[in-house]
Amino acid sequence: MGPAPAGAQHRGTAEEPEMMESALEGPVKEGKRDSSKKRPVAGSPVGLLQPVKLSRAELYKEPTNEELNRLRETESLFHSSLLRLQVEELLKEVRLSEKKKERIDAFLREVNQRIMRVPPTSETELTDQSWLPDGVRVPLHQVPYTVKGCFRFLAPAQVTVVGSYLLGTCIRPDINVDMALTMPREILQDKDGLNQRYFRKRALYLAHLAHHLAQDPLFGSVHFSYTSGCHLKPSLLLRPHGKDKHLVTVRLHPCPPREFFRLCRLLPSKNNVRSAWYRGQSLSGDGSPEPPTPHYNTWVLQDTALESHMQLLSTMLGTASGLKDGVALLKVWLRQRELDKGLGGFSGFIVSMLVAFLVSTRKIHTTMSGYQVLRSILQFLATTDLTVNGISLCSSSDPSLPALADFHQAFPVVFLDPSGHLNLCADVTASTYRQVQHEAQLSMALLDSRADDGFQLLLMTPKPMIRAFDHILHLCPLSRLQAACHRLKLWPELQDHGGDYVSAALGPLTTLLEQGLGSRLHLLAHSRPPVSEWDISQDPPKHRDSRVLTLGLLLRPEGLTSVLELGPEADQPEAAAFRQFWGSRSELRRFQDGAIREAVVWEAASLAQKRLIPHQVVTHLLALHADIPDTCVHYTGGFLDALIQGLKETSSTGEEALAAAVRCYDDLSRMLWGLEGLPLTVSAVQGAHPVLRYTEVFPPTPARPACSFYEHLRERASLLPRPDKPCPAYVEPMTVVCHLEGSGQWPQDAEAIRRVRAAFQLRLAELLMQQHGLQCRATATHTDVLKDGFVFRIRVAYQREPQILRETRSPEGMISLRDTPASLRLERDTKQLPLLTSALHGLQQQHPAFSGVARLAKRWVRAQLLGQEFTDESLDLVAAALFLHPEPFTPPSSPQVGFLRFLFLVSTFDWKNSPLIVNLNNELTAEEQVEIRSVFLATRTQLPVMVIITPQDRKSSVWTQNGPSPQILQRLVVLAAEALPVLEKQLMDPRGPGDIRTVFRPPLDMYDVLIRLTPRHIPRHRQAVDSPAASFCRGLLSEPGPSSLMPVLGYDPPQLYLAQLREAFGDLALFFYDQHGGEVIGVLWKPTSFQPQPLKASNAKGRMVVSQGGELVMVPNVEAILEDFAILGEGLVQAVEARSERWTV
Repeated sequence: MGPAPAGAQHRGTAEEPEMMESALEGPVKEGKRDSSKKRPVAGSPVGLLQPVKLSRAELYKEPTNEELNRLRETESLFHSSLLRLQVEELLKEVRLSEKKKERIDAFLREVNQRIMRVPPTSETELTDQSWLPDGVRVPLHQVPYTVKGCFRFLAPAQVTVVGSYLLGTCIRPDINVDMALTMPREILQDKDGLNQRYFRKRALYLAHLAHHLAQDPLFGSVHFSYTSGCHLKPSLLLRPHGKDKHLVTVRLHPCPPREFFRLCRLLPSKNNVRSAWYRGQSLSGDGSPEPPTPHYNTWVLQDTALESHMQLLSTMLGTASGLKDGVALLKVWLRQRELDKGLGGFSGFIVSMLVAFLVSTRKIHTTMSGYQVLRSILQFLATTDLTVNGISLCSSSDPSLPALADFHQAFPVVFLDPSGHLNLCADVTASTYRQVQHEAQLSMALLDSRADDGFQLLLMTPKPMIRAFDHILHLCPLSRLQAACHRLKLWPELQDHGGDYVSAALGPLTTLLEQGLGSRLHLLAHSRPPVSEWDISQDPPKHRDSRVLTLGLLLRPEGLTSVLELGPEADQPEAAAFRQFWGSRSELRRFQDGAIREAVVWEAASLAQKRLIPHQVVTHLLALHADIPDTCVHYTGGFLDALIQGLKETSSTGEEALAAAVRCYDDLSRMLWGLEGLPLTVSAVQGAHPVLRYTEVFPPTPARPACSFYEHLRERASLLPRPDKPCPAYVEPMTVVCHLEGSGQWPQDAEAIRRVRAAFQLRLAELLMQQHGLQCRATATHTDVLKDGFVFRIRVAYQREPQILRETRSPEGMISLRDTPASLRLERDTKQLPLLTSALHGLQQQHPAFSGVARLAKRWVRAQLLGQEFTDESLDLVAAALFLHPEPFTPPSSPQVGFLRFLFLVSTFDWKNSPLIVNLNNELTAEEQVEIRSVFLATRTQLPVMVIITPQDRKSSVWTQNGPSPQILQRLVVLAAEALPVLEKQLMDPRGPGDIRTVFRPPLDMYDVLIRLTPRHIPRHRQAVDSPAASFCRGLLSEPGPSSLMPVLGYDPPQLYLAQLREAFGDLALFFYDQHGGEVIGVLWKPTSFQPQPLKASNAKGRMVVSQGGELVMVPNVEAILEDFAILGEGLVQAVEARSERWTV
């Protein structure tokens, strides 16, 4: 069915009564198990999908009436049969079975009986709580403690099941049933709506119930929890005893009798928490009114409306199965996006009421399918801004009802219930609603695209905050927000929220940061960890116990790297407000047009630092306006940058060095275009190297070799490494393809063309030296050119040469065309690779984070010792897919989030049954992509195990033809699946990520033999994941300046040693190495290598003769092979470590 969500939420997390089910982990995993039971067709590779074989009679049988009706329904209610099947399968997974419903109903009847048998108590003052037994605590912070009123316990007047269970819209795995306990009118008093009296009585009612129910053997656990995270409204959680303990959680919600509270007293403009009582002091005697308490009033109203809301939803949804399916799908959609969690979440109850609203306005019809309901709600959310234009379920025209404008003054998001007094979205913040809108817009775009994997991306792909947002910041400890409330003068908000300083400060803080981040910010979201349930003998958790407030920043790449905040001109009235907002960072500056303006300039030289300017903005504004020091702001945005920083770079991730190399290439390109004296003119100059598409993990730096490290071969004007010195620095030439114009003078013979090309290489070197003074070295296949310290390897290409290599002549003289390894290799190197480099270069211009993502991805793959199995181009294309096909996300704007999505894509993509289509430049139409998938399924067995399709390579997956093998790809998938949760947990840890390099260190326990190398002869030793504190000098001069000496190119002893090992022992073992400074070569014996071979001369290499069962056979001579490993690498190999417990001969 697809990837399971990252983790199930805590079982007892309190949610809105309508929607309190936990994460969709269980059903998805069950779906995976079910799908794995399908047997593959005999003779087909395991797991490969195959078409069903039907007889001719079955194939052309007339459809039945039932099938025709189903086809008509599918056409009108779904946009494809596949989507209908997927939706039905998902609903089957998340729905409750009838057997479980029967067991739950029986348990609910028992609960009802137990509640009605709880004994009454005598009447006492609210402040006299001595009657409470020792084993139970009041689940409410009673601050201030003194309050008027009396309390006694009487059995509830009525016990009603409310919420999604009765409606049939609750979803698995954790089923929650809400029971409303109507408190008798006798225990309530007229003014209980004031000063938290009602909430105190409610809490005492639950405490008495908890004490008696906890002694009943029917219940396995009795705990308190907060309803939707609201600390004034605890609820009591009951679970069955024994094997049914995970069957259901029953939540008890005490509520007042209907019409007990006068609605006119609970309007959003009314005050029900007196300042004199709450603050212990009266307001200033200037006659100013009490501040309104809209949230407090709403929480009281919510309890009065539990039954009426239940009746409304029951009437609206009724027997319309499509509406119920739609609500269930919407809950899954919210759950995957973590939008329904805790106080202020966009709960399942709200979307159920939203469905009822659209039914009442006739935008949804009761005959619609669940998919159509889902689409309608998403369309409504994507196009309706409830922060500006609220909506109401109230159809009454009573003039005494409050106006929508009154609610807009009190709440950021407005959606009124049928009474016209209760705002259902009272706790939803503006930033949460904007996040819901943003997700709805992305989902609608995905559904409109009619992508084949739309269902998977929309409902089966989890979107945790760390993977959905570019930067994350944690505010902790939360007690600092108390000081922020004082600084921001939020006394009325504190009074309204009952002392919840996190909720009081959240809105002003997000508004402050949105204003400061301005054009850099696309979306700001917040996440509060749900308050877990607690034992009835414990005090309720305090606000600071939730430890952390997490904010997610979704950034705009176009405004992200600006170092200037431009303010108004100095003489404008807005200048004073600008100075007050930015404080000491604001200064007057004169600009080139002569204007003198207020401005803020941030310190950032490199692109990596510019990406982190939001960190500077956030810490400055929080310290200035909210008294939150930078030590309390834990910003997660650039922790992975250290993995792709150069040797001496601490502030740059190499984009500037790559840009310098590309500028040097551009200069060389212009020189080649302008060369005079070539027999044929240059028709095209194209880059064909990772540096020229910004994806080289460690970009080259201008090389200026120190002569003391080399022997100077004067006759060849070249250098030779000295054996008594450490291995010199690794210099890799950048490949450039130079196409020459066509001419009738070109020969038609492959060997003759090679000779003509060799002559052009020599002439090219001669002209570049004469006309531009560049140091050149020509060979028959290429010309190396040293320019500004960079080395370019120019290959002359003739466009018809691949065609000529394909030609084969029969004995009769007939010419036929057939691909040969040589023609395919030449076409790949001279045509496809330059085109790919050009396309990815363009992608980098469009998405500046592409370079960092691709380089981090390659660094991680190579750190796992798998770099040799995956070509540069294949990994670059996987990274490009994250930007070209980001659904259900937006394209990454930071390397960190891009790398997390790379791990997720690698670990969850169905490589066996799907090609990864990377639609460069958007050249492939939807119809062409469908055709590509059809061809892929028809020819799957002839294709490589990892198939990556581009517009220039639609059938053969040229970049994965030579690897990886199925075992290596599976290894990468497993490593990515293990690394992702570890890294996400580290980055979401508010105490800091700890050792961020953990997931980059390779596990070595799987290898049979480890060959340890000496760092002296590892030229890229400083590029290791754990970079050494000190290493050897590599013979490069640090002073910039021109050099007339061509450095030694491509000299990497570990790679040369690996090539020898593979050539000598490739039939016996596999060799793995990290080319970026790895000190270990991992060796795995091939499973077939230890099988005895017959005694033949051809089997003698690396084997010895032994007698088995009276026959002479040959088996590997392991001791001799290990000795050969050391002999081949003499001077380079430090030790050969055999792990013989892993294998036997």
